[in-house]
Amino acid sequence: MRIFNRAHVPWFIFVLLATVAAIVLYVANFHPQRMPAGIHFPAYLIQKPSEHRSVGGTPLGLIFGAISFAIFIFATLLGVRKKVVLWRLGTLQRWMRAHIWLTLLTIPLVILHSGFRLGGPMTTLLMALYAIVMVSGIYGLILQHQMPHLMKERLPAETVFEQIPHIRSQLYMAAEKLRDSFRPMPPKKTDAGAPAPSPAKSVTAGSTPMSSTAGDLSTPTARAKSTVGSTITAEPISTSAATAAEATEVKASEIAPPVAGVAEPGAQTIPSSPATTGVQSAAASAATTVAKPATLAAKPGAATAAKLALDPASEAALVEFLERQILPYLSARRGEKFQLNNPRFSDDTFRFAKLRVAEAYRSRVEEIQVWCDERRMLDLQTKLHHWLHAWLFVHVPFSFLLLMLTAWHAFVTLFYY
Repeated sequence: MRIFNRAHVPWFIFVLLATVAAIVLYVANFHPQRMPAGIHFPAYLIQKPSEHRSVGGTPLGLIFGAISFAIFIFATLLGVRKKVVLWRLGTLQRWMRAHIWLTLLTIPLVILHSGFRLGGPMTTLLMALYAIVMVSGIYGLILQHQMPHLMKERLPAETVFEQIPHIRSQLYMAAEKLRDSFRPMPPKKTDAGAPAPSPAKSVTAGSTPMSSTAGDLSTPTARAKSTVGSTITAEPISTSAATAAEATEVKASEIAPPVAGVAEPGAQTIPSSPATTGVQSAAASAATTVAKPATLAAKPGAATAAKLALDPASEAALVEFLERQILPYLSARRGEKFQLNNPRFSDDTFRFAKLRVAEAYRSRVEEIQVWCDERRMLDLQTKLHHWLHAWLFVHVPFSFLLLMLTAWHAFVTLFYY
């Protein structure tokens, strides 16, 4: 909760005035000679120390102690208020502000109640517990004020904390599938009675989808990309295009008339005039122009040049890089133990990995680097989350222990002294 806003100003003024009033009452009762000249309290307001010479046993000391004990009980009820959200006893923000400022008010009240003395073993233990509770609470207040700024600067995208283990497993699965995609697949046994695959459903051998963009993965990297693999492949000539080219060629041959000077068998030869010859030549050239693109599109050499050029050395280097550095880092429970958790070392490592592979495989290296950067951000968010909530494991149990011992201290003081 932010403490530098206008909603906290009334509480600050109240705590300040209450502290000044408590100090004036303490000085007027136990050190009246230190009061300014002309300011004197009535005799019935002046208290005397108890027989044990402790300020806490006087009526004023008991008032200070009772107010502090009541604030301890109210501060403990904050946990109950967080559990029961439907309570209409003020908003949770008001409870939190009251919790902060009233517990800060207990600092002068407890010091004045003790008379600036530790006392016996019991009161010394109470003061030690109180110091632990207050220090841990102030530490948590500072963290809650500074942590949002830190997370905004160092985390470009924050993830739901409960989803972090799932996303980490998705990143590991993506890297594992990418490694398996570079390994040679075992030959499949074909069934002699199975129907042949349709040409429309055939896919080139090298068009394996990226692991992070597969349909069964839901990592942030996968959601930012399309479902099409990023393997560099050349689009083959489809069967429908070749069929259309052949149909165009046949149609052009039907439209074009016979060339002058070439007679069909069994046909009567008719002498042609110059005008007729010109018309036939124009029609023949038009037919040749129509049939030429279809003939070029159907050349078998274009399909051969469209095959993907694989690089076994680059794939072997990527498999080794994934198995030795990437997969252990992505599968680790604590990533800060690995050198890839260092951004500078990670950049140098991936820069060297790009130099070991061919140009067509460098996009894969960049994608692997994105996975490692995302894992580093998840580890940082986990670390900041632990910082933000770890102090509660000290503050909450010691607060309950302090409340119980304070109740015992009040019972002993009232009934045995």
